[in-house]
Amino acid sequence: MQAGPDDPPPSELSHAGAVVDKAIEYMTGQNISSLAIASALLGGSMALLARGLDDEAIVRILQNAIASVRSGELRGGSGHA
Repeated sequence: MQAGPDDPPPSELSHAGAVVDKAIEYMTGQNISSLAIASALLGGSMALLARGLDDEAIVRILQNAIASVRSGELRGGSGHA
C-alpha cells in the first residue's frame, strides 16, 4: 500500500507496533491460543478501520491482504502450496 497524508508517521507506527507486540506477548503468556489472539486483533483492526474509512477502502485493504497471502509474502515463500 502507498503512504498517504492520513498515514501515521514512522515513529508513531513503530510505537504502535511495539505496543501490539507486547500485547501479543502478554496474551501468549496467558495461554490464549494464537487463533484467538489473531482473531481478536483482526476484529479490532476492522472496527478501527470502519471508524475512518468507507467500505470500498476497507475492501481494497482486504484484497491487498488476500493477495499477500496468495503470493506467499506472509510466509516468505514463493506462493506455491
